[in-house]
Amino acid sequence: AAAAIYRNTFHGGTDMWAPVDKSLDISANFSNALGSQFGGNDTFREMMRLYLTIHADHEGGNVSAHTVHLVGSALSDPYLSLAAGLNGLAGPLHGLANQECLKFQKMIMAKLGSPPYSAEDV
Repeated sequence: AAAAIYRNTFHGGTDMWAPVDKSLDISANFSNALGSQFGGNDTFREMMRLYLTIHADHEGGNVSAHTVHLVGSALSDPYLSLAAGLNGLAGPLHGLANQECLKFQKMIMAKLGSPPYSAEDV
């Protein structure tokens, strides 16, 4: 649904539901659903795989997920629900998880350079 909201908001609501390719993992399918500029970018797909792996345990027990559910339960616009959840991510009790992950990813990319990476690089 998140990819459909993105496509609806930024691509005029055309072709909102991308087909699922069962031979690909969830990060590749999600990247494809966001659009060809993301699905065709191997670096983005790998970063999305890392992001989804790190955040997979955030189903509903943290501030941001709970906030999205809470605001959405008032039948608010999905954008407002997502914005509320994103604002919850910046709180020090949430751990600034996204910012720390981004810093980590940038540090690794700075050390390794551009993909593809060899086993020795990693």
